[in-house]
Amino acid sequence: MNKKEIKKSTTKKVLKWIVSIFLVLIIALVSIPFLFKDKIVQMVTNTINNSINATVTFKESDLSLFRSFPLASLKVNDISVANKAPFLGDTLFNAKTLSLDMKITELFKNTNETIDLQSIEASNGKVNIIFNKENVGNYDIAIKNEAVNSAENSSSFSFNIQDYKVDNLQFNYLDESSNMKLQLDSIYHTGKGNFAKDILDLDTETTAKLSFDMENVNYIKNVAVKLNAVLGIDLKNSKYTFKENTGYINQLPLEFDGFIQLIEENQLYDISFKTPTSSFKNALALMPAQYSGNLKTIKTEGNFDMNGVVKGALSETTIPAFDISIKSENAMFKYADLPKSVKNITIDSKIINKTGNTKDTYVDINKLNFKIDEDAFSANGSVRNITTNPNINIAAKGTINLANIGKVYPAPLEKELAGILKADIKSSFDMNSVEKGNYQNIKNEGNLSVSKFKYEGKDVANAFLIDNASVIFNTNSIKLNEFIAKTGTSDLSIKGNLENFYGFLFKDQTLKGDFNLNSSNFKVNDFLSKETAETETSATSTLKIPAFLDIKLNAKAKTVLYDNITLSNVSGDVFIKDESVNLKNLNSDIFGGNIGMNGTVSTKGKEANFSMDLNLNQLNIADSFTQLEMLKSIAPIAKSIEGKINSTVKVSGILDENMSPNLKSITGDLFGKLLNPKIKGNKSKALSLLDKNVDFINLDNLNLDGINALFTFNNGEVSVKPIDLKYKDIGIVIDGKHGFDNTMNYNVVFDLPVKYLGTTVTNALAKLTPKDAADIKTIPVTTNLTGSFSSPNFSTNIKDATATLMKNIVEKQKQSLIDKGKDKLTDLLGLGTQKNDSIKKDSTVTKNDTKDKIKNVLGGLFGNKKKDTVKKKN
Repeated sequence: MNKKEIKKSTTKKVLKWIVSIFLVLIIALVSIPFLFKDKIVQMVTNTINNSINATVTFKESDLSLFRSFPLASLKVNDISVANKAPFLGDTLFNAKTLSLDMKITELFKNTNETIDLQSIEASNGKVNIIFNKENVGNYDIAIKNEAVNSAENSSSFSFNIQDYKVDNLQFNYLDESSNMKLQLDSIYHTGKGNFAKDILDLDTETTAKLSFDMENVNYIKNVAVKLNAVLGIDLKNSKYTFKENTGYINQLPLEFDGFIQLIEENQLYDISFKTPTSSFKNALALMPAQYSGNLKTIKTEGNFDMNGVVKGALSETTIPAFDISIKSENAMFKYADLPKSVKNITIDSKIINKTGNTKDTYVDINKLNFKIDEDAFSANGSVRNITTNPNINIAAKGTINLANIGKVYPAPLEKELAGILKADIKSSFDMNSVEKGNYQNIKNEGNLSVSKFKYEGKDVANAFLIDNASVIFNTNSIKLNEFIAKTGTSDLSIKGNLENFYGFLFKDQTLKGDFNLNSSNFKVNDFLSKETAETETSATSTLKIPAFLDIKLNAKAKTVLYDNITLSNVSGDVFIKDESVNLKNLNSDIFGGNIGMNGTVSTKGKEANFSMDLNLNQLNIADSFTQLEMLKSIAPIAKSIEGKINSTVKVSGILDENMSPNLKSITGDLFGKLLNPKIKGNKSKALSLLDKNVDFINLDNLNLDGINALFTFNNGEVSVKPIDLKYKDIGIVIDGKHGFDNTMNYNVVFDLPVKYLGTTVTNALAKLTPKDAADIKTIPVTTNLTGSFSSPNFSTNIKDATATLMKNIVEKQKQSLIDKGKDKLTDLLGLGTQKNDSIKKDSTVTKNDTKDKIKNVLGGLFGNKKKDTVKKKN
């Protein structure tokens, strides 16, 4: 073999060896996760359980050598860390996925050894930090014992993290003792640094949305925050220092300096921050981006400075002292595409705590002034005792032309506002007095008025116009001195008192009021949104009566138009409370009469429901039972009756999405008395069919005056109690039932005089004795109306009844003839009158004499015949 062949053979061997090694590696990368998955999960579980006092659960895990190659990646789904006592039931942390990256060599450790993590990533999770009223935190779940704190096991995890990442995390902080809530939502955060070193720089990027509540009062809601910062970390001394950084609140830039250090159980803060520039654009940048407009096109003058210092220890009893200042002097701004500017802007406000005690925190708004055109506005106020019993003082004075708001600021309004707002008010109150209803401690004075106000938008069917509205602030209440408004063809005038306004505003308490409402014309559709007004029944969800209202309305309206029904002279009391509307003595003229209402409509619970007592006084029958859907369903036959009705209706049931009764759900009864009614049978197919098939009655001449009727309804079915009627000398009884689906099953029973049955029957009766004929004056005839009101069916038993009657007459005739025959025979036998006479004449006649007489009579009858026969033969 020459050298060339030897080289070629060697090359083939090397390639074959490389391919073999590569295949082995591929097989190893695929198979190792299956071999080591359970072992790694057990190692993680042991590490966690030996380190924390909490319950850790997860649904499934996945180990891969490809996902983060050359590192091994363990992915855990639906992981949850649940607290034990005293926070049993609370979840400290959960995440949809948690990924841990480590060197492949970590796979070969024993299950009781510590794993060395190099990267962590969590997504779609929550962290809930809670301090209870005893100031114990739920985050402190590390097991505290000598074994864990010994030098041998100084750490259950060995962190050699190079980077970590959080996607869509929610951080919730709750301090139950001070009723303080802080939330960072939609957190996206990354960090890169070598945690294997004691001193390192951590490069971070963070975005989130910030919300903050104190004592049930929301101060910040979904404010966008952002921080790109390099943090200097000293792990030995637990010190974190701000280096290169820029933060944002909405679009307002802030720079930070200083450090945070963990000292034993406390945290030491020494931080200052400021706006990098003094442009007044910084003030507008505090507004959310969708409201602040394009900041690049704004012309500004004057300054806006925001700076602060936070310094001191955060411990169980103290917070760091701080001094935050927001100032602006003689500033202005004007958007390039808007015609007017805001000028003479002065802001002087501070948020301060000098002692480190939370109760000593206060807010001062010393000045807030601005001017638009010639309209000037100023306000000032302060809040003391923020964490204990907030004491609030507010004063405002000035004029604002609402039409100018859209001319100086890009407010997101589809239609421009119009109107003049004037204010001169002062208010001083503390939250304890608000919460307990100690209104004598609330001091209000001044007035607030709006004139020529106009609003247009999708949420109203027509432009809403307020001619004048005036509110007077008193010590115990807020008085609505005047409210005159129009929308569409409707007008409103409201006066009254509003109570517990501050409890509603700051404590989510009930808003109370007592008002008089007057209107000359009130059209319900004028107050609906355009979409609802145009489609009438397009509501996608049931109307909910606000739970925060406790209001009485004494309402009067000359005309109310609802769903093409006109009500006149409406008056009564309306009570709105506990998600319900209660009607008291509500009266209205309608359909030529009057209707009175007492009852309740409630939207509390899953389904809206109602219970109502109605009193109908001299209503036009045809109008009310054709235009009111509920009455129409209860008595559909009433549409063919002209006249008046007095009626009482008790009804309850469920309301549908359009706040109309669900007819299948209603239960109750209707009692009605007819006044001067007249039947128009041609207006009802059922009555027309009855009139056509019954020739002895004319329904149009039927007298219904004073007739009482009782209808009971339940589960979509109406039952009619027997109704007694009279037509000439014919008695009539009607009863039966029908459904709201238009089906019916009625019986009409006639007590019919026999003279209506024709000459055959009357001639037969004439042959009876007066005594027998007197027993047969009337017969019951039953007719049935079935099917539906739109397609009725008729049947009757008159033929069978007549046939039965004739049979009875024949039987009586037979019996009469039999009786006559007996009488004749008795006379012939002399057992009749003659016998009696002979007895009277001669009381001594014996039985033998009687027998002889019978023999002589029978012998003479039969002898005579025999003789006659003989004579003929001869």
